[in-house]
Amino acid sequence: MDPSFVTMGMWSIGAGAIGAAALALLLANTDIFLSKPQKATLDYLEDIDLKTLEREPKTFKAKALWEKTGAVIMAVRRPGCFLCREEAADLSSLKPRLDELGVPLYAVVKEQVKNEVKDFQPYFKGEVFLDEAKKFYGPQRRKMMFLGFVRLGVWYNFFRARSGGFSGNLEGEGFILGGVFVVGPGKQGILLEHREKEFGDKVNLVSVLEAVRKIKPQTSASEKK
Repeated sequence: MDPSFVTMGMWSIGAGAIGAAALALLLANTDIFLSKPQKATLDYLEDIDLKTLEREPKTFKAKALWEKTGAVIMAVRRPGCFLCREEAADLSSLKPRLDELGVPLYAVVKEQVKNEVKDFQPYFKGEVFLDEAKKFYGPQRRKMMFLGFVRLGVWYNFFRARSGGFSGNLEGEGFILGGVFVVGPGKQGILLEHREKEFGDKVNLVSVLEAVRKIKPQTSASEKK
């Protein structure tokens, strides 16, 4: 066999492999393979059971968080993740404005591992509760596995958070994606629902404040009279 044909064949195989890898990388950086989030309803959120993180935890319905004042709620993907800590710090920067508007800031976590929540709280200026059933991460839970590590957006987010001085660890479950909600009081409904599409996909703070400004304070029966 002519050696030139062998060489050409090897080059063709190599070029094909490179082309396939490039195509796979390109597709991985589109939203084609990302699972689409299912929107939550107010009824769904209201019925979620949450627990306090005290030594003797108390269970209550999630609607108690926003029933009277509305609320901003972060569903934390993993408290030890430096990307989650970055978003927590960003949301906490809104706390003075939220306090002026009378709207509390909360977070929910899906598990309590070692001191992870305690170590998370310096980054987050609000109360944290446990959502053992992971309902805030639904109605349809979405995961990002190893696809996340070939997405350019994720690597940009890594660099951004590291440059901002954030660090973390690998404790706990970190593949189920989180999000941020702004919920109005009573039956006003969900005013903002941000679902993390990839690791480090932060909520837009301007959008959070715009949603919070739409909150209509509840008026008591005596005030109506």
